[in-house]
Amino acid sequence: MTAFGGYARYYDLLYRDKDYRAETEFVDRLIRTHAPGARRVLELGCGTGIHGTLLAEQGYDVVGLDRSEDMLTAAAQRVTALPQAIASRVRFIKGDVRDFQVEGHFDAALALFHVMSYQLTNDDLRAVFAGVKAHLAPGGIFIFDCWYGPAVLTDRPTVRVKRFADASTCVTRIAEPTLHPNLNRVDVRYHLFVKDERNETVEELSELHQVRYLFRPELELLADAAGLRIEASGAWMSDQEPDFSTWYVYFVVKHRN
Repeated sequence: MTAFGGYARYYDLLYRDKDYRAETEFVDRLIRTHAPGARRVLELGCGTGIHGTLLAEQGYDVVGLDRSEDMLTAAAQRVTALPQAIASRVRFIKGDVRDFQVEGHFDAALALFHVMSYQLTNDDLRAVFAGVKAHLAPGGIFIFDCWYGPAVLTDRPTVRVKRFADASTCVTRIAEPTLHPNLNRVDVRYHLFVKDERNETVEELSELHQVRYLFRPELELLADAAGLRIEASGAWMSDQEPDFSTWYVYFVVKHRN
């Protein structure tokens, strides 16, 4: 199974403890700081649309792009529950972050929850940066987060177990990582055991997620080649300087006029 295949069905349940509202407020602050007056936002790898709909609530016009049909179906259902004034400001479309075309230009582009770390090759990363540059208005910004290389290699990934349940479903996820130091990559094999509490049946799923950890110098080189420059970076959800304990780091990259 490829990444976010069957896994997508249980995605929101597994991450229901994720504070999307706080993250959206943090991203909103970055946008207001580095692109004051921004209104049109492109979100790459929008998933089930939670960040996008919250940004629409903040007054942004949002286009979300994802290649997973299951994720987009969940995102579309989310929009139907919104007041019309907010729903009219957000739409979700299918596309690959490495090769996409969306009409018009955007004041800000986003790739949240490690979308950039799912770009495993230099060509993948170059393609994303080039696509973003082509869709940004002059002075526009690109905000993304990623797995940060110095921390991954210092505090190495280990096997983890996560359990979540709602009224009808209990999901146990086992994550088994394999580090590939010469590829700057971690292969994470997810095993999901999904129990239907109504009839006590258990479904087993397995997916391989390959994630690249990144370093600032390579991102500077790739951004510069695309006509972009790194404006700011920090520990995710804070303004602290990244260090050997900072697994998740954000970058703000700006269109060079």
